Amino acid sequence: MTLEQSERLGKGESHLLSLRHIRRLTPSAMEVNTGEIGSESIMAASDYTRGEMNVDAQKSMYVGTMKAGAWGAIITLLILGYSTFILSMGMPWLVALVICAGAGIVIGLGMGFGGAWVATIVALSMLALFVQLLVTLFSLVF
Repeated sequence: MTLEQSERLGKGESHLLSLRHIRRLTPSAMEVNTGEIGSESIMAASDYTRGEMNVDAQKSMYVGTMKAGAWGAIITLLILGYSTFILSMGMPWLVALVICAGAGIVIGLGMGFGGAWVATIVALSMLALFVQLLVTLFSLVF
């Protein structure tokens, strides 16, 4: 490729170049070495056939994103329910915790989240139990 051809490419003429191309101008010939090996590195528009693309990666990403969104939404609703029971209704915190944890397990299993969901709810319940224990201890001191 000559310098004139490379300047035309720079002005927006359509030509597909991959990111692997290495430009090297030689002082004597003023040529550009693209590093291409035949025409294998450039995909022509005719290589695409509708309906033959492997979409497993996109499908699993979509399913994972939707599942994470559902987990986050349900956990947020459980936290809001727990807070409402304690602060607005004056329910004892341990009773509210048992109700919300039980509802969380039932809802999660009903939606098919499995054992990881149950472990998450149990871990969050243990965290809430620890925080309430700290609140109780600090209320005795101060």
